[in-house]
Amino acid sequence: MLELAVLGVLHDSPMHGYELHKRLTGLLGTFRACSFGSLYPTLRRLQRSGFIVEDEAAATELPAGRPTSWSRRSRRVYRLTADGKERLDTLLSDAGPQTWDDHGFGVHLAFFSRTPAEVRMRILEGRRRRVEERREGLRTALARTGDQIDRYTLELHRMGLETSEREVRWLNELIAHEQANPSPSQDD
Repeated sequence: MLELAVLGVLHDSPMHGYELHKRLTGLLGTFRACSFGSLYPTLRRLQRSGFIVEDEAAATELPAGRPTSWSRRSRRVYRLTADGKERLDTLLSDAGPQTWDDHGFGVHLAFFSRTPAEVRMRILEGRRRRVEERREGLRTALARTGDQIDRYTLELHRMGLETSEREVRWLNELIAHEQANPSPSQDD
């Protein structure tokens, strides 16, 4: 999913690694943490695949009289290639099970404005089914365990159930909105 996130952010504009990390954290923070330890290997893999290229950004202008030995290193700026744009389109057109699981849903949702309407709908419906299954599993577990677990574990299960119910309602609203207003993706 980090591949999709990186390509999606670089689609807007080229940027250096630190700025890319900052944008990814802001975009996906509640759904997924992005560490430098996972970002840079992903960038190298995307470069090897030809989806992005790395350019050296010019060093910042030095004030007059400042010794050049104090200058900072050039930053590596990453930008999307034509193959990278095609790869992004392919990833955005995917509506398989990995797009609605806990790991992938938030990343795909973050780029829904570029995702075709029929794909958005399949992802939302798949996510709703996944959360409904979880909700039913929690209901069954709560009904069976009742007095067999301590009150804190019981509260944890109740919170999970409430969260699942809230997410199903939210997904129902998103699906209803998509059905009423099937707006095209930005790239259509």
